Amino acid sequence: MTILDLYLRDLSMKTKISIKEALSLLPDYPGCYLMYDNEDQIIYIGKAKNLKKRVKSYFTGKHDSPKLAVMVPQIVRFEFIITDSEIEALILESHLIKKHKPKYNVLLKDDKRFPWFTVTEEEYPRIIITRKVDQKTVKGRYFGPYTDARAMYSTLELIKKLFPLKQCRIPRFKDRPCMYHQIGKCPGTCQRLISPEEYKNTVRQVELFLSGKQTELLEELKKHMEMYSEKQDYEKAARYRDSYFDVLKVVGKQKVVSDNTSLNQDIIGYDSDNLMISIVVLKVRDGRLIDKYDFEMTLNQLHSKSEAIVAFIQEYYQMINDNEIPKEILISDEIEEGNKNLIIEWLSSRKKSKVSIVTPKLQTKFELIEMASKNATAHLENIKLKKMTELQSDWNEVGSYIQEKLHLPEFPHRMECFDISHTQGTNTVASMVVFVNGKPCKSEYRRFKIRSTAEGKPDDFASMKEVIKRRYVKVLKENLEFPNLIVVDGGKGQLSASMETLDELGLIHQPIVSLAKKFEEIFIPEKTAPVIFPANSQALFVFQKIRDEAHRFAISYHRKLRENQAIKSILDEIPGLSLNKKRLLLEHFGDVKGIMDTNESEIARVIGKTYSRKVYKYFHNLIKK
Repeated sequence: MTILDLYLRDLSMKTKISIKEALSLLPDYPGCYLMYDNEDQIIYIGKAKNLKKRVKSYFTGKHDSPKLAVMVPQIVRFEFIITDSEIEALILESHLIKKHKPKYNVLLKDDKRFPWFTVTEEEYPRIIITRKVDQKTVKGRYFGPYTDARAMYSTLELIKKLFPLKQCRIPRFKDRPCMYHQIGKCPGTCQRLISPEEYKNTVRQVELFLSGKQTELLEELKKHMEMYSEKQDYEKAARYRDSYFDVLKVVGKQKVVSDNTSLNQDIIGYDSDNLMISIVVLKVRDGRLIDKYDFEMTLNQLHSKSEAIVAFIQEYYQMINDNEIPKEILISDEIEEGNKNLIIEWLSSRKKSKVSIVTPKLQTKFELIEMASKNATAHLENIKLKKMTELQSDWNEVGSYIQEKLHLPEFPHRMECFDISHTQGTNTVASMVVFVNGKPCKSEYRRFKIRSTAEGKPDDFASMKEVIKRRYVKVLKENLEFPNLIVVDGGKGQLSASMETLDELGLIHQPIVSLAKKFEEIFIPEKTAPVIFPANSQALFVFQKIRDEAHRFAISYHRKLRENQAIKSILDEIPGLSLNKKRLLLEHFGDVKGIMDTNESEIARVIGKTYSRKVYKYFHNLIKK
């Protein structure tokens, strides 16, 4: 019985029995389970080695996981699908998640947008671009997915330059080839000017190129060049010679990551914020970096990074062909052992050879992970920039939605956000950032050094009260513009502290909310339950953006104070030596001892002759004493 048969059979056995009764019917077999809410919507799909043990675990004891704490109370019934093995369960789980898109599963951005190369299955195959892997619609061999369509079309142009291929689906003329043959872009397949066997050699070379097997491709091109040269068929030999050197140029431009020319790796790096995880796959074939793929997954506070990476690996390798699976997959963080072993077994069975998943310890491999992670960070910043652009163009709609959701008396044209930063109560600072119509207004940013707390004794509530008071006393005194909404970073405590201060100033009607980072909950005055915006909404994005900007601005000021404090030393006793010159000396010589051990000319090279004499004389006299 196939997995699909099992699926259809189990779906036909729906019952309305209680969860307790349903749990008693669970078998000790591998399979998938589907959780439903009271609206009969699938909210979660999972797999299990043992359905009875796995599903029962959801309904026994307390859950430390935020996702389970939120999800389990919503489950009113479940269904299960028995499979022959855990690997079959893993494959079925990926198909079901892609089909139903449950809200508590981590989802890759819809892969229908990703284009693929297809080498068609016909007497004279063509290379075409498709948006969906479907052997019923287009039979052939698929290569991809490609996340950058522009780069894909550039690759197609390069392939057409390197290899003469069939260009037209239907012949344009009955008795002669078209212009593509005349300019050397097609071998004249429509008039059978090349045999199917010889043409398929060219197609095989294209497949080697797309698979990243450049070494094997170069060997094959060289072999054909020499073969036709020996046969004195110099025209064909010249064509293979040109292709050989063109491919050699392409290979020469690719980054060499290993001297091992048989090295085949996928390197997976990621970066994330609370709403999105950006994942980059660097594709290394024959020891060379041949491609980079960018992906993004919607994330919310209920999903761990490890869970997202496991979900990505399952979905990504479900999409690609068996022959595209590498020998080794590098990931930055360890994943749960059971999931890791299952994925290794699944990929090895598809590749028909051992596949390993490695978290690097060696420096060379770790550097590759760092390179992938840097690319993921750049991709995440591009996503945010794109979202910010969209937000500004849609601000009227987004702002109206925020106004309605938070019951604001006015449209949130101007928003001011506050954050506190310190290290165990030392160098406590606050920041205020301003967004106007959803856009940062950096000229109006302000930073505050907190005075009301004792050094070394952190008190975020007192710090927030101080900064709110200082800011709005100034606004009242100088008749400045009030914000349509104040946002404070934190939970109910920070909100209450800020409201007390506003009440003292007579600003009882000033709209204010707090944003708690853990679950991205927005607390409003006199309401117990938080307001929760949809995870991928532009409204939540603007709150996250203003909070992150306030956090960045506060931390940068806090770090500056710490650096200045660290520079305070014996150098403070030298008259006229500026803070900047002290910093330059310490950066160059490492510490005070390093300055004492050097000569006057070396000091002059760092801070100039005028002050070098003062510094050298001071330390020279100190040593004498």
